[in-house]
Amino acid sequence: MSRRGVSGTNMSVKRALMTGVTGQDGSYLCELLLAKGYEVHGIVRRASTFNTERIDHLYRDPHDAEVRLLLHHGDLADGTSLRRILEKVRPDEVYNLGAQSHVRVSFDQPEYTADAVATGTLRLLEAVRDYTAHSGHLVRFYQASSSEMFGGAPPPQCESTPFHPRSPYAVSKVAAHWYALNYREAYGAFIASGILFNHESPRRGETFVSRKVTRAVARIKLGLQKQLFLGNLEARRDWGFAGDYVEAMWLMLQQEQPDDYVIATGESHSVRELAEIAFGHVGLDWKNFIQVDPRYFRPSEVDHLCGDASKARVKLGWSPRVRFVNLVKMMVDYDLELARQEATLRAAGHVPLSRQGDE
Repeated sequence: MSRRGVSGTNMSVKRALMTGVTGQDGSYLCELLLAKGYEVHGIVRRASTFNTERIDHLYRDPHDAEVRLLLHHGDLADGTSLRRILEKVRPDEVYNLGAQSHVRVSFDQPEYTADAVATGTLRLLEAVRDYTAHSGHLVRFYQASSSEMFGGAPPPQCESTPFHPRSPYAVSKVAAHWYALNYREAYGAFIASGILFNHESPRRGETFVSRKVTRAVARIKLGLQKQLFLGNLEARRDWGFAGDYVEAMWLMLQQEQPDDYVIATGESHSVRELAEIAFGHVGLDWKNFIQVDPRYFRPSEVDHLCGDASKARVKLGWSPRVRFVNLVKMMVDYDLELARQEATLRAAGHVPLSRQGDE
């Protein structure tokens, strides 16, 4: 059952089915597909509380005859639920964005990460294969691969760069990537994989380093927090804007033939640079507020990721629009507004539970 009700699919429009619909990328992709006239179906895990904040602005009453966003309870750990949803939705396109995507957490929960990321992808591929075989309906499949698969490989990294994963998350993503390639070659399925380098936005989860920094900057500026603890300041990443990257996902499924594409800006910056720009945007010196905490270092580090997206530029006509500095400032500005709201609540005597202990 969908949290917001069940509606019959509209056969006159394209239908997309998405895992990870409530995540950062899922929310931006939802916006893009709805703007293009799609009917979008998202798979969400059942929980005692709703976690749909990123897509709530897209909500319409499910009793509305024109509703085009519907959510269905399912899980990448449950192949039966995936098959039932596929039969019900009859999608033209499937976007597999669901994952346990936090690299550091994957060292603490390697088995769960492998099941959700690697085996979960295999379950979905098998479900799509079975559905296609008995329905005769062609489904185009997007697999969310990751720059973390390159790991220790020297930059710049492109589609032909050998993988050298350095975390359970990265190893799981490599397995999922090869599952997707195998199904494309073995069964002639239309499966495209996007090897996306780091992509951020104001909707990024607060435990990821980019958002952790911009959120802390805003709270420190308003006196809500005193310092920020980080791990490896010298790690270099190729950071882009998630809103740009979801367009590349869609473009991959509009091509005549499926293929794999690196999606990146071609520029790399250190965590130190990220912090310097973020603090500088509000007139603060980052060196006065950041402390390095060894607990945030990974057991095996990835020192430098920088993508070569030449293939995507030529074949997809895709290129990033938002530059790194503007991305960081965008995120700081967003978090400043959240911090102002928090300050107002504190002034009224209310301390948000999610913020207690941050100081």
